[in-house]
Amino acid sequence: MNEAPQVVSPRDAQLVLVSCSANVREALERALCGEALGFEPALLLGQTEGADLQALVAVADKLRRETVGDTITYVVNRNINFTNVCFVGCSFCGFARGPQAADAYSFSTDEVVRRAEEAWQRGATEVCIQGGLPRDLDGFFYRDLLRAIKRAIPQMHVHAFSPMEISYGVDKTGMPLRDYLQMMKDEGLGSIPGTAAEILDDRVRRELSPNKLPVARWVEIITMAHELGIPTTSTMMYGHVEEAADWVRHILLLREIQKRTGGFTEFVPLGFVHEKTRLYRHGGARPGAKRDEHLRVHALARVLLHGAIRNVQVSWVKLGFETSLACMNAGANDFSGTLMEESISKAAGANFGEYVSPEEFQSMIRSIGRVPAERTTTYRIRRTFDDSGGAKPQIPARLQLNSAEHHSPYSEGAY
Repeated sequence: MNEAPQVVSPRDAQLVLVSCSANVREALERALCGEALGFEPALLLGQTEGADLQALVAVADKLRRETVGDTITYVVNRNINFTNVCFVGCSFCGFARGPQAADAYSFSTDEVVRRAEEAWQRGATEVCIQGGLPRDLDGFFYRDLLRAIKRAIPQMHVHAFSPMEISYGVDKTGMPLRDYLQMMKDEGLGSIPGTAAEILDDRVRRELSPNKLPVARWVEIITMAHELGIPTTSTMMYGHVEEAADWVRHILLLREIQKRTGGFTEFVPLGFVHEKTRLYRHGGARPGAKRDEHLRVHALARVLLHGAIRNVQVSWVKLGFETSLACMNAGANDFSGTLMEESISKAAGANFGEYVSPEEFQSMIRSIGRVPAERTTTYRIRRTFDDSGGAKPQIPARLQLNSAEHHSPYSEGAY
């Protein structure tokens, strides 16, 4: 096992550059000067190890500080995975079930609303709603679910329905995409998870899930949402069958979309959760990412997306807390959400995913000398907690499992 690169202060980034290879140093210096790197230098950074990786991490953290300062944000939210019944058959998924499976479930609209109301009462400002794709789903189910939630809790932000779900809704209703998305926005859809992205390369996607929507359709849905004023996140799943070149092409495509639309709120690297998936069990994938790879992906994202997407989020459900904090020193600046519950990743073998309180987030953030702040879904700061109370806080005992030692990747929400 390779040693993880030592965390280096952004102030020392220039010093670290001296010890890395000439080609990597040139690429990183160009990034520090604000240049948008192309494929070849980006691929070089995506393959860094040792001193070169340490330099990438340091430069990414310097760019993070210049862009968003020392604040680490989080949102108080709840994940509601309303059904695990799905026909798509993604080989990387451990969540989906057939309709007759003993552990198949589907929440009623009333149950989803009840969970959303409970989250609101506990201080949540967002519900994240996604689920499987049952064959018998009513075409207007997503609309009716939005309508019911917003009727019960008008102020709750509904972050819901991946591009795959949007595409399914369009297919089921027969509506044009623009009209369908406008209807969803009118009914209260606040933003869309940029999941179902996996790797935005049709060759890789055919290997992972031949029934999933192609790259062009994902881009079309995301772009149309942005045009209609519906913001989205952006994601990338790594640690399976892909290579560094696939990361680079994926991230550069997201950068290109962002330059056209400005609609991405953040980028979220999602490590492959391998343990209970058909893709891994049949020998088709490596067992997720190691610590160095998590750092490399988050740092690469910060460098390549500098000047385009401001926020790089860690998924604590997949990384665990110690690796998440390490990635916060490698260019990331957002801790995702409290979740309150999360089903999809745990079904694939994740050890995390139930709930982290705002106070626990604050303690972890302060433990690395950063400033915690609660945000909205669209990154408006609701409150900043800049008083650490004196002594340096420790990570709460129940959160101290070191996922890096177990080399087990975790995931937040649906891919």
